[in-house]
Amino acid sequence: MGEIRNFRSGNQNEPPPHGGMPRRLAAIIVGDIASYSRLMQADEEGTHVRVKRIERDLIEPSIVEHHGSLVKTTGDGFIAIFDSPVEAVRCSIVIQQNLIGRNASIPKHSRIEYRIGVNLGDVIVEPDDIYGDGVNIATRLEGIAEPGQVYISGAIYEQIKHKVVCGYESLGDRKVKNITDPVRVYRVLPDADAVGRTRGRRENTLIFLLGITLLVIASGVLWYLLTQSRGGTGEQAAAPTPAPVASPSPQPLPREAATQTPQPSPSVASAPPSPAPPSPAPAPSQESSQAPSQAPSQSVPPVREPEMIAIRGGSFAMGSNDDPTERPVHQVTIKPFSIGKYPVTVLEWNECAAAKACGFTATGKDDAPVSNVSWTDAQQYVAYLAQATKKPYRLPSEAEWEYAARGGTQTKYWWGDKLQPGMAGCKDCGDLAAEQPAKVGSFKPNPFGLYDMGGGVDQWVEDCWRRTHQGAPVDGSAWNGGDCSSHVLRSGSWKNDSRYVRPANRDGYDTNVRYPTHGFRVALTP
Repeated sequence: MGEIRNFRSGNQNEPPPHGGMPRRLAAIIVGDIASYSRLMQADEEGTHVRVKRIERDLIEPSIVEHHGSLVKTTGDGFIAIFDSPVEAVRCSIVIQQNLIGRNASIPKHSRIEYRIGVNLGDVIVEPDDIYGDGVNIATRLEGIAEPGQVYISGAIYEQIKHKVVCGYESLGDRKVKNITDPVRVYRVLPDADAVGRTRGRRENTLIFLLGITLLVIASGVLWYLLTQSRGGTGEQAAAPTPAPVASPSPQPLPREAATQTPQPSPSVASAPPSPAPPSPAPAPSQESSQAPSQAPSQSVPPVREPEMIAIRGGSFAMGSNDDPTERPVHQVTIKPFSIGKYPVTVLEWNECAAAKACGFTATGKDDAPVSNVSWTDAQQYVAYLAQATKKPYRLPSEAEWEYAARGGTQTKYWWGDKLQPGMAGCKDCGDLAAEQPAKVGSFKPNPFGLYDMGGGVDQWVEDCWRRTHQGAPVDGSAWNGGDCSSHVLRSGSWKNDSRYVRPANRDGYDTNVRYPTHGFRVALTP
């Protein structure tokens, strides 16, 4: 039996007016496991346990995090309802990208892969289920989706096309079962750069077909010319007689030219200014030697390094008692290091992408913090920076990040124990909180001169995720080893409330999964 959640909106204690069935406009997600019957036949108990774990650890938390409600699970799938189409699609992307990371080490025939369809429509809401074409279309979209993909309807696309950091591939109008009108279908491309790659593949196909067409046309023209020239040779059989006459006449011309060309060389050879040719010879050699020296400076522009702040070493009490994941409070000693004054920006990231060292081109203003970055993406950037500058750039350890974020304080926030407007970018932090993160440096710096060490974007650190600080290193180093399928995030984001911008707040997320609020800043070993 599926697990039922309370998913109705409005005043749920009052009966619907006039005794009619309650209806609402909603975004509906329908997910289904591809090849579920085959997986169950191969390992019934194991597959059931894995599916339940995915529902418990991934699907249900993702739905709640994106302000949706789980309607029911169906053994091999689920249905969820959202007020916001944007959140519905973001939730779908998170689920699919998270599953990519989970399936990375699993043989292909044993992977649990979901097909997901998302639609916006009017639905009938009952205590234990939802009905209507809004649900039916989402179900049909799920049915035609490829494993691991998210398909959305045109109604969803029109609501999210400029709001979600991803790309879309139009699959045209599709006729789906039991739906009268064709449905406009789009495939979601979580990486916005995939749009360019998809278009590139289409353009390459068109260019190839065009090339074949031109080749056929050229072959036809060539065949026509050859047949015409063969017909002409029979009519002009007497032409070769004047040809030999004509050929001897031009032959003296080359000979005359040949006799003229040696004339300067003997004159040069016999002339006294024979040192003159060597004198220009060094000049070209100097120019040619200078040209290569100028080429590297033009082809390899200097790398834009993030502005760094040097942090003196010291000791501090890491953690807090506000949340179980932040316990136990323990003393940590930090060695001197440097850390980025701001989170890495879109401009800085895109220089890495232009150098083909980072996996995608970020969108947004140059001075905005880069977002939608996985931990693996962040590692690509620091590796690029370290190689280009020959400096030991890296991600900060979790202890280094908290030490820097506190700025020498031990209060709840670096500025005190109570929230103050204008100090951080979060959902309830003041007027600057918005649908997108503010540009870096929009809020006051902490006592160490660091900006956005709380709010803005979540920030990856080097450490693997563990549920508590129990057994953590006390020397400020990163806590690695063991299960590193998830890594630690700090800072909270503009989408979170003020609890998340505390220096002690910590969270974990899958290593290889991108998410729209995730960014990072760099550190540097002296």
